Amino acid sequence: MDIDAWVWWLIGAVGLGIPLVLTAMPEFGMFAAGAVAAAITAALGGGIVAQVLVFVIVSVALLAVVRPIANRHRDQRPQHRSGIDALKGRSAVVLERVDGSGGRIKLAGEIWSARTLDSELSFEPGQQVDVVDIDGATAVVM
Repeated sequence: MDIDAWVWWLIGAVGLGIPLVLTAMPEFGMFAAGAVAAAITAALGGGIVAQVLVFVIVSVALLAVVRPIANRHRDQRPQHRSGIDALKGRSAVVLERVDGSGGRIKLAGEIWSARTLDSELSFEPGQQVDVVDIDGATAVVM
């Protein structure tokens, strides 16, 4: 049984694709793409040296170009804050006097219990305050 070189390269590409799926390591996908490029080279009549060179060049090029881009995207924090993180830094309106022991504010359309960051400060109804933290179900304002 005589199998052409391009078939072996495709078998190698599939073999490299399996750990890609199982481990979610994109490097295996880049090597699999290099193997597919080498299979195309073999199908077009390129010799073994050309096939290996194409495999190495394509694989290294993908590692050098795609991997840093993927790492940059993975390391970026999400642009949209959610939950209590989205409330920090927002403005609110005082509904009931807020001081170090408590009070009520309207924050993001909802009524929240609130207290001041500095226990000596107090805010009267109608004043604007800034939310600096959320402590349980209480907004900490200043």
